[in-house]
Amino acid sequence: MRLTLGKIRPARQTASEARLLQALRDRDEEAFVELVDRLGPSMLRVARAYVPTRAVAEEVVQEAWLAVLTGLDRFEGRSSLRTWIFQIVATKAKTRAVREGRTLAFSSLGGDEPAVDSARFTDEGGGKGAWIAPPRSLDAVPEERLLAREAREAVAAAIASLPPAQRAVIALRDVEGMRAEEACAVLEVSEGNQRVLLHRARSKVRAALEGYLEETAA
Repeated sequence: MRLTLGKIRPARQTASEARLLQALRDRDEEAFVELVDRLGPSMLRVARAYVPTRAVAEEVVQEAWLAVLTGLDRFEGRSSLRTWIFQIVATKAKTRAVREGRTLAFSSLGGDEPAVDSARFTDEGGGKGAWIAPPRSLDAVPEERLLAREAREAVAAAIASLPPAQRAVIALRDVEGMRAEEACAVLEVSEGNQRVLLHRARSKVRAALEGYLEETAA
């Protein structure tokens, strides 16, 4: 079911994007190659959030680029060019995921699961009590350790293990650096759903990083 976006207003295109759009409409091959180089890897990450394999994700991206080329003259500029392109990728990926047999009830993915594992709390009075294992502060961890290849691989693996909705949101917000309103527009979710999904995704990735740091502590 398509969700109502309410007051979300994705950013409109900038002057530089307007020039790029005109170049694309003029079938400037160099401009198109530049756009593919800039957005291609990000598009692949978004597609991969939905579909089961990288090969299928690559096919989705190819389909998306074809849709971009055929739709350029109809693009009205109500959002930024980037938002529009990522909307196409997300739509194509969701459609392909259904064909591949993956469940995509986007608004319910992650459901009512807690953002933090309940095993990290004591059970007092039938509800959550005090922390048994509070979140570890990363401030004291040396930067070189956080940026080490093994740490980055642990984070990447944690993101890959997330449910599709959470994986897509964290990919857009934390990997691609999109603003909240732009991510909401791309994924067609409300601001509230986006916040919940992102919080759950970040909590799980942080927990995975904490686990890695504990396991590798000297």
